[in-house]
Amino acid sequence: MAFEAEAEFEVAGRDTWSYASAVGVGPFRFGMTVDEVIEAAEVLGRTQVSDCARDHAIFSPTWKVEVHRREAAPSPPAVTAYVSQAAGLFCIAADAVQGPQVAYDGLPLVGRDMAELESDAIAYAEAMDVQFRIMPEGYAAPDDPGIVMRAQRVGEVLRSRPLFMVPRDGANTEWDSLPSEEYHFNSRPARSSIRMNSPWSDVV
Repeated sequence: MAFEAEAEFEVAGRDTWSYASAVGVGPFRFGMTVDEVIEAAEVLGRTQVSDCARDHAIFSPTWKVEVHRREAAPSPPAVTAYVSQAAGLFCIAADAVQGPQVAYDGLPLVGRDMAELESDAIAYAEAMDVQFRIMPEGYAAPDDPGIVMRAQRVGEVLRSRPLFMVPRDGANTEWDSLPSEEYHFNSRPARSSIRMNSPWSDVV
């Protein structure tokens, strides 16, 4: 089932990366060290490494690797990778504007108007007779626990900033592993994650 993202928002030269659940996305593989992430990021651009705030004692020290495209004008990182000392690379965030396009079975996930993406995710589930997942913040996404759908404000529009994840050390789920640095992006109040078969199912 083919889906088309909004043509007016397509960025010229946007890369297309593949995603494999629990394996990785594009050139990145879960479990990589910081040095391995930096080496893999060379295909996209330059990197900047910084320490993440340690908000929970259960988590080992974590680093943020921001990957910027090679261009003259400064721009936000196209991809942000989070690497735990204990678990290695556990989260890759794709920027809504600068990030590569990543699709789930033909459904584009990056830089989409959140309402449009929700409609497409539900239509995909109905057409393929599979379930879809409602994020704790209320966004619809493919039924893959490794895809955590977040919203990023771009002008007046909330656009999709997917996080591709595996649980990090001491966490039960990907959502529990969410880096605190990702919380500054605009989002809805969190609620329980629910898997659904139909958009008309009751949400508790």
